[in-house]
Amino acid sequence: MGLFDKFKEVRKKVSEVESNIYHEKRDYLEIYERNLELEKEITQRTKELDDTNRRMFTLQHIWEMMNSSTPLENVLEAVVNSTQGELGYMHCAIIRKYKDEDGDFLRIIAQSNDGLIARLNNMIGAPGIQTRRLNFDPNSVFADTINQRSIIQTKAIDLSLKAILPELSDKTVKEILTDQPIKSVIVVPLITRSKEFGWFCVFSSREELAPAEMDFLSLFSKQIEMAITIADLFQAVREQAVTDSLTGLYNRRYFEESLDKEVQRSQRLKQPFSIIGIDLDFLKKINDTYGHSYGDLAIKTIAEVLKANARSIDIPARMGGEEFNLLLPGISSQGAMAAAERIRKTIENTEIDTIGHITGSLGVATYFEHSENVDELLDLTDQAMYASKRNGRNRVTLAKPASETSWQESAINTFIDILSKNRVPMAKELSEDLCNKLQFQTKEDSSQDILYTVADMLTKLYNPMHESGVVKNKVQMAVSLAKRFDLPKSDVDNLRVAVLLYDIGNLMIPQDLLQKPTPLTEDERERIKNHPLIASQEILKPISYIQDVLPIIEHHHENWDGTGYPYKMSKEDIPLTSQIILIIDEYFALIEPRPYRSKLSSPDALEIIKTDSGKKWNNNLVKEFISLVEHDIF
Repeated sequence: MGLFDKFKEVRKKVSEVESNIYHEKRDYLEIYERNLELEKEITQRTKELDDTNRRMFTLQHIWEMMNSSTPLENVLEAVVNSTQGELGYMHCAIIRKYKDEDGDFLRIIAQSNDGLIARLNNMIGAPGIQTRRLNFDPNSVFADTINQRSIIQTKAIDLSLKAILPELSDKTVKEILTDQPIKSVIVVPLITRSKEFGWFCVFSSREELAPAEMDFLSLFSKQIEMAITIADLFQAVREQAVTDSLTGLYNRRYFEESLDKEVQRSQRLKQPFSIIGIDLDFLKKINDTYGHSYGDLAIKTIAEVLKANARSIDIPARMGGEEFNLLLPGISSQGAMAAAERIRKTIENTEIDTIGHITGSLGVATYFEHSENVDELLDLTDQAMYASKRNGRNRVTLAKPASETSWQESAINTFIDILSKNRVPMAKELSEDLCNKLQFQTKEDSSQDILYTVADMLTKLYNPMHESGVVKNKVQMAVSLAKRFDLPKSDVDNLRVAVLLYDIGNLMIPQDLLQKPTPLTEDERERIKNHPLIASQEILKPISYIQDVLPIIEHHHENWDGTGYPYKMSKEDIPLTSQIILIIDEYFALIEPRPYRSKLSSPDALEIIKTDSGKKWNNNLVKEFISLVEHDIF
């Protein structure tokens, strides 16, 4: 092969190599370009996936809040801030439509916290847009979305703004939008339970609304509508749970919860609060004369008076029957008395169809001034209210501090509480009759005489052989005996009340068991032995202002030597006042007839008591008691 041929062969091979290199380079370029496109597509898909995940996360977060006890305003704030922050909108707001005597208007009920709203508020001045009454324009994009039931995107941002704030000048609107990257406003109608609620509005930096974005906003609006519906239903259920169905006032449960919160607030701020108690006069007479429907009308009339005279922070409540309470946060007794008198006059001056005019009896008590115990404060309010009834009705009475309440008042109010609240089983007619005696004693009868009469009548319910006048003798004897031991006045007064009440637990025990003429079985004895605990723990414990009386009653069957009941206490552990009741109760039990024996003479009864000296009673008590009986007449 010649040189030329060799050169041609080498050149051919070089050409082949160059061709192979070119094709391989082109393949590599195609692969590289394809990889670039794949990476770009992966980046785009990743971004779309991230956006979708954020949206799903936002929806899940909102859904979790909706299914908790989170208040609606918090849910809506989370909606707008999540939408603005996580989904890249400039600003988000939820606007609600309202109607009053002046027509339709709008209010912003939730908005994202961002630079745009800060700029807007700075431009328009106080008050900020969220607290303003906004205009509703029937020719605006807002009206169009509601009418069409569809999402609308508009680039006329200035017109949207002026639709709700028509007082803004064109210049101000231009200044607000200058240098703001807002390209459009997207208005989403909100319809809850077929009713127009308002709009979900977003300010976007994009001129066009992509289909996926449209779908998401539609889905998001459904979540908002559901949140509003759930909140409305929850509020309706809550209102039913805390309001009285007849009057629409709060019920006892809500009042007591509010009272507990007010006590905490009052203690923290060292501010008083007051309670006004109101009782409708002559409800029974109204029911008997006109029928229960008119009785309900009278009750509702007082409720309307309370609503009209209560501040937004006050708590008017129906406590039951014809009784109402009004909680006045931050109000002293002077202010509460003025408010109570205004309520009393309004009740008196309100004319009701067929009935005419009604009246109410009111009582006022103030925290810190009258008591720092909330249960006692409620009781003092009731006492003041009952005092208004006793003194002629249709008046306002200010409570006395607990320390100034006489033993007679405490006893009267305790009996009224027991009878009116059915704490013991009793015929309704008798209960009402005894309440009337306690509430409306005549000038000829002292409060003590009424107390003795009521106590005697109650005793006869479980002891038919009881004689009238015995309770009075027991009280006088107990006081005389206590004075021999130099007990302080407070202990003596508590003893007076305890003597009136110590056996009231017997009303909860079957009469045939108490009057059984044959010996009791061990089970029957144990059942009867429960009467001190029944009296103190079941009947009297809810009455706060006689708590100091309860230990006297609870221990009045404890023996000096520890053989008594219910706790087998002994010697000085037993209150002296309880021992006094025990020895007096024993004495009168002996000198009164019983189904299983005749009554004993006083000397015979004293002999029996002497034999138990040092066992049931301490020797000094027996000595003083015998001396008292032998030298005084009862």
